[in-house]
Amino acid sequence: MLPSTTPVEFRQFRAPRENRSALVEPPFSEIGPVIAQNVQLHAQQNYDFQGWSLERLSRQARRELLRDAQRWTSTYRDVAPLFPSSSELIFLAGHQPQLFHPGVWFKNFALGHLAGRYGAVGINLLIDSDTIKSTALRVPGGSLQDPAIASIPFDEHGKPIPFEQRQILDRAALADFGQRAVERLATLVPDPLLRQYWPMVLQRARQTDNLGACLAQARHQLEGQWGVQTLEIPQSRVCQSESFAWFLTHLVAHLPRFREVYNGTIRIYRQAHRIRNSAHPVPELVADGPWLEAPFWIWSTKDPLRRPLFVAQHGQEVLLTNRNGLEIALPLTADADPSRAVGRLLDHSCRGIKIRSRALITTLWARLVLGDLFLHGIGGAKYDQVTDLLIHQFFGLRPPGLMVISATLQLPIPREGEPWEDPTEIKQRLRELQWHPERYVLSDDRSPLGDPAELVQRKLQYVQMSPTPENGRLRFEEIRRINEALQPWLADLRHEWTQRQAEAVHRQRRESLRLSREYSFCLYPGDMLREFFSSQLPNEA
Repeated sequence: MLPSTTPVEFRQFRAPRENRSALVEPPFSEIGPVIAQNVQLHAQQNYDFQGWSLERLSRQARRELLRDAQRWTSTYRDVAPLFPSSSELIFLAGHQPQLFHPGVWFKNFALGHLAGRYGAVGINLLIDSDTIKSTALRVPGGSLQDPAIASIPFDEHGKPIPFEQRQILDRAALADFGQRAVERLATLVPDPLLRQYWPMVLQRARQTDNLGACLAQARHQLEGQWGVQTLEIPQSRVCQSESFAWFLTHLVAHLPRFREVYNGTIRIYRQAHRIRNSAHPVPELVADGPWLEAPFWIWSTKDPLRRPLFVAQHGQEVLLTNRNGLEIALPLTADADPSRAVGRLLDHSCRGIKIRSRALITTLWARLVLGDLFLHGIGGAKYDQVTDLLIHQFFGLRPPGLMVISATLQLPIPREGEPWEDPTEIKQRLRELQWHPERYVLSDDRSPLGDPAELVQRKLQYVQMSPTPENGRLRFEEIRRINEALQPWLADLRHEWTQRQAEAVHRQRRESLRLSREYSFCLYPGDMLREFFSSQLPNEA
């Protein structure tokens, strides 16, 4: 075991602010030594999973992953035949099967590039145990002078169930979404990728009724047309493998200690980042009498609402439940061969019981067992520093290195020519008109209000007066009265600045709409995306 007092260093990752820029850490030119070190760690480090060594578990898990990823991908695009081998380099990335922004999509192109460069197999995990948050897409429209965002639905909202279970509910909405979104976008982006991409989504919808699969498979088909040679597989398929069942039973058998370490690493992270929110980076695992929460989700095909998995040791068995009527028993203890428990777990899986890893366990499994390099986005990289601690403190192993990748690309909406004022600066000037009017009033003999010089002079006298307990209130009230008395001289200026502030706020809103990096990749022109991704990847020529 590594000493638990090993110093912890947390790094900060931030999305690139400039348009057409990328975060790649470490740089492509420096990733080779990280890969080599990861391969060495896999060869040298070991851990006993109740009879299976880490090396044996990893060997089988990789064979299963390569086999299942090839099977999944070959259902919708041509795949070169693979002969699964534990010696194959495997690079991984992952994200929910949704319409993410180009900064997320860049990760897939980097995965394909690195896999080709180092002779590895690149596999993207579709994190379909997460729930679908929205079935509408934010699409800008209107004119450059008066743009606005609209949420255009591509399916009925439905219940918050995992992507794995989420079927298409409104095929009519799915069918005409592309046309509706293209029409709204037309004045700002006349030729979005959506024109090419959405017919591919509809073609996949004729083959499968799973919403996430339609979106992901069509996107992966596009990647193939653009030369990205990777495989994909839903995380749900990974969680159904024998190797993962062995891993799961080991954590469940040792849950009291694992839960203690898990919660401890989260508290270390919160303390380092001064986080008070109990939901960040993830909630701690709770205990209720003999029932301990495990870092997995559980549901069934009959009741697809995911719930936390709770575990209790009962003699020579471990009970697993969703605490809502679903309960299964595994013949399992902390020091026994878990083979029977693994077999029973796989049998329950065939009968529609779903046990899926949560975020930290998903990447822990991917980094520690499945692959030689994991490509993270910014959010995942921040939170996976907790995974580093978990690997170190529970397994006694050195965490494999990872790569952090993101990018910023703005829609090609034209920018207004003339510079625009900052509305906060105008707001500050309006405040000064109220509290320091003497700085702005001008003497004008022709003004029907007369000359404000006397009022300005009287205020100056009160300002210069040394405050005392006796004159303090009088001084304050006279200054405020004079400020109010000077306001008529500033009416025209206040009106002008108020109008300028409203225009600046409006222009700021228009500019923020244009500058957002969060629009879905399918709203951008395809040629623009391809050129941008190509420009950010190393030229191997």
